[in-house]
Amino acid sequence: MPDLLIQLAIIITKIVVLTFIVVLPLVPVSVYFERRFSAVIQDRVGPNRVGIPFTLLGFKKDFHFFGLIQPIADGLKLFLKEDFTPAHVRKAFYWLAPALTVVPALITVCVVPFGSPISIFGHTEKLVIADLDIGPLFIFSVASLSVYGITLAGWASNSKFPFIGGVRSTAQMISYEIALGLSIIPVLLFYGDLNLSKIVQFQADNGWLLLPFWKNGQLGHADLNTLLYWIPAFIAFLIFTISIFAETNRMPFDLPECETELVGGYHTEYSSMKFAMFFMGEYAAMVIGSALIITLFLGGWSVGFGLDAYIAKFEIFGIGIGGFIHMGCFLTKLIAFILFFILVRWTVPRFRYDQLMKLGWVVFFEAALINVFLAALILAAPQLKGVIIGIGSVLLIAVTFAVIWVAKVSEETPKVLRA
Repeated sequence: MPDLLIQLAIIITKIVVLTFIVVLPLVPVSVYFERRFSAVIQDRVGPNRVGIPFTLLGFKKDFHFFGLIQPIADGLKLFLKEDFTPAHVRKAFYWLAPALTVVPALITVCVVPFGSPISIFGHTEKLVIADLDIGPLFIFSVASLSVYGITLAGWASNSKFPFIGGVRSTAQMISYEIALGLSIIPVLLFYGDLNLSKIVQFQADNGWLLLPFWKNGQLGHADLNTLLYWIPAFIAFLIFTISIFAETNRMPFDLPECETELVGGYHTEYSSMKFAMFFMGEYAAMVIGSALIITLFLGGWSVGFGLDAYIAKFEIFGIGIGGFIHMGCFLTKLIAFILFFILVRWTVPRFRYDQLMKLGWVVFFEAALINVFLAALILAAPQLKGVIIGIGSVLLIAVTFAVIWVAKVSEETPKVLRA
């Protein structure tokens, strides 16, 4: 019984620390980064005045703190704003939709490894809430539930533009989840495992998937088969990253909330904290999407270059702090990728909806499918004879050109309207 209580206490501590102290604060931090980054790109100042008004207390200057208090002001504004529920909405589903959007994004945190195991007076504990053997599948299955929140929001609002936004989101998520699932298959074939902790440990020992230049702590060139596998790995990285943008409804794939066409999209009828929960859901999904990308392709918590084995041995007063150093590395990569998300939003223009659907079904679906065969061919090369590899390569090239030709022929020629 005492052991069970200790395990329960450890799990609760992990949930509170990793979810509510590490991940959730990244949402307002991401909002601040978004404001600052957009200001830099548009040659503006950005948030720089929100602070503590010390002048009201007789001091000469206010405390601005570089605008870092802006997220707190945003939260207070949304929390204190009037919570208005229109009379024409379907109230039960209208209230349920925001929770269905933000909760799945936070649940997926539980399988993400934040660092290497830490040791406290001989007791070793992993920096992951639930070390499941189906990590990526769990994230995909739970994260896909957020579309129900968006669809319910559009339907329950009983309004034209929110409904169109909800339908758009459903079609968009279905389209890009197929490419997302197919693009990850070459990665899982390479690792031979679905446990995210083991995947990161493999990269720490043998080089990141996109940077395979060390093995067992020794720098050097990777073998030919690993270098060849970099090609399908990079293709998978491109498809997976762009599909994550579409899954999180981030620019240039934010058609479900396209203000130029739909006023505000699926959340048009929402205000106050219900609107804030949609906002939180988008940014939380962006954080988890970034975490999954760096876990699968960029080493996760691994510092790399053969240093992880030495870092894992660091101790202070009997406490192994190597896991916390790795956690800092993970969060650094995570913030860098969040900044990349923000950069893309303020750089790349929005697609038309037909272009978005064509990219998902005609380009990414076929490219991800062909990439699976390419990865399998490279992995099987050491065990197969040269003649079989040659035949397989020719067939793969022929199928690729056939798919491209069919996609090109089936494309409708734009009609020219004449006055």
